[in-house]
Amino acid sequence: QVQLVESGGGLVQTGGSLRLSCAASGSDFDRYAMGWFRQTPGKQREFIAAIKWEPNYTHYVDAVKGRFTISRDNAKNMVWLQMDSLKSEDTAEYICAASRMYVATKSYEYDYWGQGTQVTVSS
Repeated sequence: QVQLVESGGGLVQTGGSLRLSCAASGSDFDRYAMGWFRQTPGKQREFIAAIKWEPNYTHYVDAVKGRFTISRDNAKNMVWLQMDSLKSEDTAEYICAASRMYVATKSYEYDYWGQGTQVTVSS
């Protein structure tokens, strides 16, 4: 069982940066692939980025490639999403998730979810 708590969301202007954090509790955190998703009202949850249990492999959706960076520290049970050059279309609730799979990019591949943190980008 893994519990996930996100933080770091807020209001930022276009072109600005935010760093989201995801604190994990429970056992065997370093055996989980971790991912970030985002969701806006009326739309499906969208995959953003994933990192496998070894931090040297990451995967991003094209919309955030080059702007967002996912990272993790297994010793601290933490995952981060650094978001730079933010755009208004990045406005969403951002949700951290954990998967028992080696690497996962689909929502159904994830086993545990956080509550989300809201990011609002104003123009």
